[in-house]
Amino acid sequence: MSVKDVIKRSVYESLGGGTNLSALNVVLIIGIACLVGLYIFYVYKLTTKSAFYSKDLNVTMAGLPLIIAAIMIAMQSNLLVSLGMVGALSIVRFRNAVKNPLDLLYLFWSVSAGIIVGVGLYVLAFILCIVMTVLLLVLDMIPNAKAPDLLVLRGAADGMDYDGVEKILKECSKYHKEKSRTIKNREVELIIEVRSSEREEMLRRLSAMDKLTQVNCIAHDGECRI
Repeated sequence: MSVKDVIKRSVYESLGGGTNLSALNVVLIIGIACLVGLYIFYVYKLTTKSAFYSKDLNVTMAGLPLIIAAIMIAMQSNLLVSLGMVGALSIVRFRNAVKNPLDLLYLFWSVSAGIIVGVGLYVLAFILCIVMTVLLLVLDMIPNAKAPDLLVLRGAADGMDYDGVEKILKECSKYHKEKSRTIKNREVELIIEVRSSEREEMLRRLSAMDKLTQVNCIAHDGECRI
């Protein structure tokens, strides 16, 4: 047999030959991918806020490692399958609104875990799961400062006692900053950011002012850095 025949046979085997993985190895990869998917499922269920939790998305992330691992096994079988899958996956587009940016982290975790398990790096997959879990729990324990309240004041533009409003805010709040002042049809509207531990006293004193016709204090669920 000449060198040319050997090269032809090696090229033929790489294009259409079967996978070198045994049936036991394939079952092992699929089993570990299932375990990793279930682990991600429970971590996401325990750490995600109830307002953003989606069971359908969680099931999707649990199944991704299994599907990706199966794709990696098929891509290791021969070159033709690899090229076909790359071509097929390159034209597929998935469009779905993600409510929580943290879901993207879990999605990439699921995909990367499937790839890692599919190539047989089981220890790396387990280390990735442990490190990601610890990281998520530690970062979740870091508190965020509550966003300031919004104080909305409306009243007659003529004779508005701005100095009186400023005096009450200084005495009853730790922080205040005027964000907007609008005057229309002889009526003025003030929007002020305020942090106060004496909210009731502040609102009582403001509502007692003659020129103010409406006093609203709006609290929201936004977060800001410490």
